[in-house]
Amino acid sequence: MTRFRDALPQLGPIVFLTDCGLETDLLFNQGVDLPQFAAFPLLNDSEGTDRLRRYFAAHAAVAAQANVGFLLEAATWRANADWGALLGFDEQALDEVNRKAVELLVDVRDEFADTGHPYPISGCLGPRGDAYRPDQLMTFDEAGTYHRAQIETLADTEADLISALTLTYAAEATGIALAARDAGMPVVLSFTVETDGNLPDGTTLADAIQSVDDATEAYPAYYMINCAHPSHFATVLDRDATWTTRIRGLRANASSKSHVELDDATELDSGDPISFGQDYAEMRSHFPNLTVLGGCCGTDLRHIQQVATACL
Repeated sequence: MTRFRDALPQLGPIVFLTDCGLETDLLFNQGVDLPQFAAFPLLNDSEGTDRLRRYFAAHAAVAAQANVGFLLEAATWRANADWGALLGFDEQALDEVNRKAVELLVDVRDEFADTGHPYPISGCLGPRGDAYRPDQLMTFDEAGTYHRAQIETLADTEADLISALTLTYAAEATGIALAARDAGMPVVLSFTVETDGNLPDGTTLADAIQSVDDATEAYPAYYMINCAHPSHFATVLDRDATWTTRIRGLRANASSKSHVELDDATELDSGDPISFGQDYAEMRSHFPNLTVLGGCCGTDLRHIQQVATACL
């Protein structure tokens, strides 16, 4: 049974932590081989599942120590049809692994039941194409059709919401939102931006959010920004604009490098965790509606600990 699907606790004023850059942490810090940069295949063996359990439990422990809630994000960012096919996962196998991902988070949540804080579970979606370059553009109808299978699977689990991360253009976000609405799932949409603060297709963040809200009657519960350094988007967030109040979450990159530079890098740039936490505190001082705080590429447990220290 879902706990928070009808009333997401992160829509209130209290801060929630979430995890860091799962894939880069596994690949660079833990030495785990991740074909196609996908973490979900780890769920198909006991060693991989235990590794993911330890990862999420370590992050949840930071939230418990900070006396706040924690958003558990399933390791299903690439568990969709096209990426699954590249990894040998057919429709049935993808259905099963998405379910396993949520079941794992239910177990982790149970471990922290005595904290007294909410631990909503999010079923994570990623883009159909490359997370840095919108090289496979769809209409919103096509996007909804493409992502529907994963959304319907997650809707049949204990997931409380859908979160779609690293979206590069508005039409795919719109399709996901409409498919989630059809499935009766709250949905959160997270865009990535370039160093100029615009989406990779050149759309401004303001226009992307407005476009999705107009097409969906503002169905998304809220929006996020992920896979970009705070310096890339701080200047485009208008404190007086209504659209910025729709942004409630940050999962920033540790590095201030561009996506092109990160794509070409052979070593991880983990930046400065202390400065990372201070950047978040500065953002929250201007935008107190930012209530979901985590990390993306290059971040690890140290960054989440510094966010907790600086913001809580």
